[in-house]
Amino acid sequence: MDPVGIALIVVATILLLCALAGVWRAVRGPRTEDRVTAFVLLGTTGAALFVVLATAVGAPALRDAAIVMVALATIVVVVYTRRRSSS
Repeated sequence: MDPVGIALIVVATILLLCALAGVWRAVRGPRTEDRVTAFVLLGTTGAALFVVLATAVGAPALRDAAIVMVALATIVVVVYTRRRSSS
């Protein structure tokens, strides 16, 4: 395996650990703001993970999945802030 492939696997592993930390925070809470922050972390980290994996395995469709993850994370934050401001 070439050095770039090894670096991509290391980066993917680090991003996966960050995503697991985000899942832990989303489950544990305790406040709603903690959970929203975790969803933003999961959206950006998941998108970065998909982009790295797309490059590592040569699957450009994973880049589309990254765009969808960022869009969904954005929608979650917008819905939360709109609901919060109307209360």
